[in-house]
Amino acid sequence: MTKRPVGTALTAGGALLSLTGAALYVLPGPGLLVLATGLAVLTAGLVTLAMTRRDRPRPRPRQDPRYR
Repeated sequence: MTKRPVGTALTAGGALLSLTGAALYVLPGPGLLVLATGLAVLTAGLVTLAMTRRDRPRPRPRQDPRYR
């Protein structure tokens, strides 16, 4: 399995956990713990996506006959 779907899943899960934590922070419940966990998962997902984007091969430029 490539890292890109894992990063996407971590990012989506982290966003949901962060929103849930923000709601629970106002409502009675363990809001701060869920919010901190959601932000950590969201950060891990975004870092994973950034690293997979960095590792992709770049397209080679077209060979222009003027510069040969």
